[in-house]
Amino acid sequence: MLALWPNGDNGYGYHTTAEEVTKDKDLTGKTYVITGINSGLGQECGRVLALRNANVIGLARTEEKAKEGMQEWTGTGDKIPVVCELGEPEVIKQAVKDIKATGKKIDAVIANAGIMALPKLELQHGYEKQFFCNHVGHFILITGLLDSLTDDGRVITLSSLAHKQAPKGGIAFDNLDGSKGYSDWTFYGQSKMAPLLMAKSLAHKFEGTKKTAYSCHPGVINTNLSRHMNPILRGLTGFFGPLFLKTIPEGAATQTYLATSDDIQDKSGLYFADCNVQGERADGSDMATAEKLWAKTEEIVAASN
Repeated sequence: MLALWPNGDNGYGYHTTAEEVTKDKDLTGKTYVITGINSGLGQECGRVLALRNANVIGLARTEEKAKEGMQEWTGTGDKIPVVCELGEPEVIKQAVKDIKATGKKIDAVIANAGIMALPKLELQHGYEKQFFCNHVGHFILITGLLDSLTDDGRVITLSSLAHKQAPKGGIAFDNLDGSKGYSDWTFYGQSKMAPLLMAKSLAHKFEGTKKTAYSCHPGVINTNLSRHMNPILRGLTGFFGPLFLKTIPEGAATQTYLATSDDIQDKSGLYFADCNVQGERADGSDMATAEKLWAKTEEIVAASN
């Protein structure tokens, strides 16, 4: 197994866990904001950061879910639940206010939550739901918190290998509502190309400061994110999973590494997988597309006010 996925130059790789990338770290006094902490990768990332004594502000769709996600966490830091529904701009803006009300400066925002491969076209505020929730919702949250970042604060957006299934050019700006045709995996790919491009834009905007931004592919993990997947594919995933799928602790490693590593300051804007820099699809590096997406997202957010 290990021979198939050798570790990278930093000693980490496919089977590295979130606990391993933070081994011997004491994160006392640091504060992390994570979306989707009620289950899966977000819960594990938050658990490990809390284990290392960080303050963790955990976001979920309801306060009950956020509290449930944190109830077994250990560590000496604060564990603060916040309501954040990524499909509802007003709820996200209230989450920003709630986070700022803690008075804590933020060391990293980890945009972890997401929905995947909706079988039928669904709209959220007039836009395809995966694009809106996976990208626009996180955009509102992140941009609302930029002035709360520490001087060397970070933003980590979860992309996916599925960004390579995005439409030609990366973003179909003329079909963001799916009215010209919808495909579950193409639109999921677009919703994961968008966070990758957002990290590029943020890295550019952070130039001249110590702030950084990164995007990452966590790996293929059998979490409840796959609940909309074809039942046959889900069955195959369950059968072959022990051979090829990452565990949740392994899947949470890359975002946890990006939130805490001391060795990536010079890699702002890059796309990571298995805790190492990876190559994204060519149009994922196109700054013109990244800036066009930023402007379009600002337009969408302004219209939702």
